[in-house]
Order: sequence, then C-alpha cells, then structure tokens
Amino acid sequence: MKVKAKLKNGVVKVKALAKHGMTTFNMMEKKTGNREDANFIVHITGTVNGETVIDMSTSQFLSKNPIFKFQFKGDFKKGDKLLMSWVDRKGKTGKGKGKIK
Repeated sequence: MKVKAKLKNGVVKVKALAKHGMTTFNMMEKKTGNREDANFIVHITGTVNGETVIDMSTSQFLSKNPIFKFQFKGDFKKGDKLLMSWVDRKGKTGKGKGKIK
C-alpha cells in the first residue's frame, strides 16, 4: 500500500493506494461459475501514534487497485507516521506507511 500524507493548517490530507485485484461476485460467477471465489477489500484502518484516524468497511464496488482519499484533524505534527492496513474477503492483509509531511 502506498501512502502520502500532508499537514496544512491543522488538517492532514491523505491519499492511499491499495494494490488489489478486487474481483466481484458477478465477475467470478461469469469466470468460474462460483460466486464464492470473489475477493475484495472489506476493511481498511489507519492509525497515527496509536490513535485510529480512519476505520471503514468497504464492498465489492471499488475498482481494481483503489485509491482512498480522506482527511482528519488532530494533534499531529510533521514527521508522525501514518500506518494503513486492509483485509480482504479471504483474510489476506496489506500494509503501508507514510510520514506526515
């Protein structure tokens, strides 16, 4: 996962790219005949200094290699590390980190 975070006027703006194939139920039904083979990101979490800044559930309706943009306020400073992680439907995880600039 690639993560970029910028602090400006007390607000941290984040762009994160999650590398994942994101196969939907319909795609897998057409390809293999079995909807249960679908695999997509179902949960994303982001923390700074042990504090959760984003925690979201997702669905199959994201594109392949989705980009997430979000912002948050808090008592954070340049140089703090933002840790991002995701979990897909089959339990595989991905991680990424970036420094707040």
